[in-house]
Amino acid sequence: MHTDRDNTDLSRAAWRKSSFSGYQGNCVEVADGFSGVVPVRDSKDPQGPALVFAAGAWSVFVAGVRAGEFGAG
Repeated sequence: MHTDRDNTDLSRAAWRKSSFSGYQGNCVEVADGFSGVVPVRDSKDPQGPALVFAAGAWSVFVAGVRAGEFGAG
């Protein structure tokens, strides 16, 4: 995992809400089009920090969400 302070320039990122975001304002946004990484941020704080995950790690996480590996809290 990287933060937006690393070498990934997110200034022109086109953010979209993740289809796996929860309801009641619990939204995650992702940006497509970055080679080998997936930038992620909190939609309620678009000027705040973003996390940049390795694409493979993000794929494993999304597969876990789809498989119901994480509780609804």
